[in-house]
This record gives sequence, structure tokens and C-alpha cells, in this order.
Amino acid sequence: MDWGLKNRLSRIIKPHNNRALMLAVDHGYFLGPTEKLENPKKVIAPILKYCDSLMVTRGVQRTSVSPTSDTPMVLRVSGGSSIIGDDLSQEDITVSLEEAIRLNASAVAMSIFVGSKYEYQTIVNLGKLVNEAEKYGMPVLAVTAVGKELGKDARYLSLACRVAAEQGAHIVKTYYCDNFEKVVQSCPVPIIVAGGKKIPERDALQLTYNSIKAGAVGLDMGRNIWQSEHPVAMIQAARSIIHGNSNVEQAYSLYKKLAAQDNQNKSKKQNNPNQNKSKKQNKSKKQNKSKKQNNPNQNKSSNSNQSK
Repeated sequence: MDWGLKNRLSRIIKPHNNRALMLAVDHGYFLGPTEKLENPKKVIAPILKYCDSLMVTRGVQRTSVSPTSDTPMVLRVSGGSSIIGDDLSQEDITVSLEEAIRLNASAVAMSIFVGSKYEYQTIVNLGKLVNEAEKYGMPVLAVTAVGKELGKDARYLSLACRVAAEQGAHIVKTYYCDNFEKVVQSCPVPIIVAGGKKIPERDALQLTYNSIKAGAVGLDMGRNIWQSEHPVAMIQAARSIIHGNSNVEQAYSLYKKLAAQDNQNKSKKQNNPNQNKSKKQNKSKKQNKSKKQNNPNQNKSSNSNQSK
């Protein structure tokens, strides 16, 4: 494994504990304006610093992520179908490796649909993507997508993850299931678990704990963070399990504590609607005062001109 590839992987999976917290915001590539992700920039800003990497499309990265951010980007490079189309599994590669490098991606991601109508197309595309990515030392994350007609049991997920790894994927993202240890044991590359649809916060933290305990290196959570009423509290609670080795009760207690603080802050803002306005006015006064101090002859010159 080349130095560049190792370096990029170390940005996503932290070498000191072999753990990873990925934040997923790429849902719009087939779902459009997903609930509570209608304004990606507003959603991403307060929670970006708490994740290890951000899974994102190039459009949202360019328009909604600050270029000064040092958070690693995992760039989705596949697409082609939408939620109202005939078959979500009909995906192709839509972003070049050159574009990924321009965007300073730390990894590229695409979906494979094992057992679907377009299984062949997506698996071959994964192989081709790995061929290109290896030239540039770019890690490839394969997402084992699960359709309505496909199962989520250990037998199916073991098959899908192994196929992805055999094609050369460096990381595999899949779903948690009963006997998940079997899925991990049969996959020779690190596994990151998908957060999935929004569920109650405690249940999402239980999923996080179970996944780590079963051998996953981390989670790629999206809706269970930014669809929560308290996204900042939720991502910190999940992080406490992944990187702090908290149990579910400890993490949930942290969530409730931070959520309560969030409620208090929101309440203060509602009770003081003119607070920000007052701050801006005070800031403006200070700036004007500073200008006068820095230009003591300004008023003198003005008066002189008026007398003329």
C-alpha cells in the first residue's frame, strides 16, 4: 500500500484507535431535498467539527462546505437514478478521479447492488473505479446498498461485503444485522455501519454501540444526527461511544445533558429577540469610535472644509 493511500485512509479511520465517525450528507443525490437537509450549509456547519469525515456529493461540497475546513471529504462518485425512477440500482460512475483530486477528497464512494437487476453493472463499475483510484493512491469506499427486494441478514450482507472487498474496495459500508460478527469476520477490509433511517436517539446509540462491539470500525450516520431535534448533542453522544468507549447509558445521558443545554440556549434567544440586534449596534458603535481614534484629524478636516 502506497504512502498516499495510507495517509488518506488514516484521515478517515483514526490510527490511534482504529475508529471512525463519518457524517453522511449525500442523500440528496437520489432523494433530493431530504427532510431537515433542505439547506445543507446550515445543517453541516454546527456539526462538521465533531465528525472524522464527511460523506458528500461534489455539488454540496462546493456550495455548502467551507473550503477552510480541515475535515476529510469522502466524495460520492456514483449516481444516475432518483427515488421516483424505475430502479435505484441503475447507477453509474458520475464523477472522475481528476475531479475528486481537484476537490481534495480523502476517499471516493460508490454503491453496489448485489442481487439486484443491475448487479453486474455496479460491481464492474466498482472494479473500474478501484483501477483508476489505485493510480492516484485514492481509497475507495463501497456501499452495499439494500433495496426493497433485498434482505439485511448476515448471509446476504456477508456476500455483499465480501464481493466489494474482492473487487478491491478499501472500506465497506453496510448495514448492521443479527450475528454481525460473521459479516465482519468474512470481510478482509474495515467495515463502517450505515446509520439508516431515523430512529429514537437511544436506539441509534444502541446501534452504534452494538456495531462497534461486533467489530465495525465506526459508523456513517446521517439522518440519525441531523434529523434529531438536537444534532450537535447527538453527534457528540455517538462520538463518545466510537472514540470514548462510552456505553449506551453513558452516551444517552450525555445526549440528554447537551440537549437540555441546547433547549436553554434556544429559550434565551426566544426571550431576548433583540439580543443580536443590540450586539450589532454595540459593535458598530465601537467600530465608529475606533475609526475616530485612529483618525483624530477627521472631524477637524471636515469642519475646515465646511468653513471654506
